[in-house]
Amino acid sequence: MKNTALRLYGANDLRLETFELPAIKDDEILVKIISDSLCMSSYKATIQGPAHKRVPDDVAENPIIIGHEFCGEIVEVGSKWASQFKAGNKFAIQPAMNYKGSLDAPGYSFQYIGGDSMYAIVPSCVMESDCLLAYDGDAYFYGSLAEPMSCIVGAYHANYHIPQGTYVHNMGIKEGGTLALLASAGPMGLGAVDYAIHAERKASLVVVTDIDDARLKRASEILTVEEAAKNGVKLVYLNTATVEDPVAALLEYTDGKGYDDVFCFAPVAAVVEQADAILGKDGCLNFFAGPSKTDFSARFNFYNVHYNFTHIVGTSGGNTDDMKESLAKMEKGILNPAMMITHVGGLDSAAETTKNLPNIKGGKKLVYTHKSMPMTAIADFAELGKTDPFFAELDKIVSANNGLWCAEAEKYLLANAKDLVID
Repeated sequence: MKNTALRLYGANDLRLETFELPAIKDDEILVKIISDSLCMSSYKATIQGPAHKRVPDDVAENPIIIGHEFCGEIVEVGSKWASQFKAGNKFAIQPAMNYKGSLDAPGYSFQYIGGDSMYAIVPSCVMESDCLLAYDGDAYFYGSLAEPMSCIVGAYHANYHIPQGTYVHNMGIKEGGTLALLASAGPMGLGAVDYAIHAERKASLVVVTDIDDARLKRASEILTVEEAAKNGVKLVYLNTATVEDPVAALLEYTDGKGYDDVFCFAPVAAVVEQADAILGKDGCLNFFAGPSKTDFSARFNFYNVHYNFTHIVGTSGGNTDDMKESLAKMEKGILNPAMMITHVGGLDSAAETTKNLPNIKGGKKLVYTHKSMPMTAIADFAELGKTDPFFAELDKIVSANNGLWCAEAEKYLLANAKDLVID
């Protein structure tokens, strides 16, 4: 069958092409992709090409389909998997398969499966790794956001605390403790605030910092202090650029004792050192942000490591259980990662957007793979709607939803946006 997809041939060589998908084998599954959210990891794969650890060396001869945060419907199931999967069911993908120790992953390593594509063939290794996941939500974009949300879930599970006098690692943030989320008014940070408020294990105090008043204001409108209080959490937003001594200001909320858990959402040495400085006894610093520089470093107080038992963890992505938890919480309406999305476009916008991700302000960029549409900021819908009824209606829908992308907006776009024509 004919398929259109965004394929990577080498460093900075992305091509939107139409090509023939082969018939599936007995151990494969054919899927229709509806949505894919673009990730900085795809940008890194694009600029590095075969130098990237997940991209094959022969990508110039055997191009891969890029994109790994995707959701859609199952179209055809090979006989090997007929008892487990059914045509018409929705799915999401966990790309971090760790199949037999390999780094191969959908969106990085395969010719026929990746998120920026109209259709894909799911190879047997995905099912064998339990990474083709059932999804029963009312919007496809939630399935796409399950992968980035799983990174947040995994980070919360990775933190740990050790009761004094033992060598037992109690996993997870400290129940009823104090939590600081530094530089966290961006898209992933907002997801972390959402999880801090609504997950089963909660801190009693959550302090969210940033250095931009507009971002903090928007965060406080989406994830309100009142909503947190309903869930037993005292939520504080703090602009650390407006206080003379950010460390002292942060410690004041804990009566000088320091925080049980601190998450760092920016790969900036000053932020890491600030995180270290506010750790309390047995405090756990989670370095969430992935630096692009391989020699990134920051000072860490080893006196406190020895006498105050402070420690540090880092996670890169979530595992399958984390993604299943993300999907389940989104299906039940417990988590709403729609706040991450700031731009929406069609498959024909994916190449330029991916190549320029670091230069495009905002949060997640969402692609609908069967549609032709420029990558458009949700904030621009109102202005565009003055001359275009399509954007006027989208603006009406999202404005009624606190400015957030939503299931109703997705349904309207899928029904009314221009279809991508296969050559």
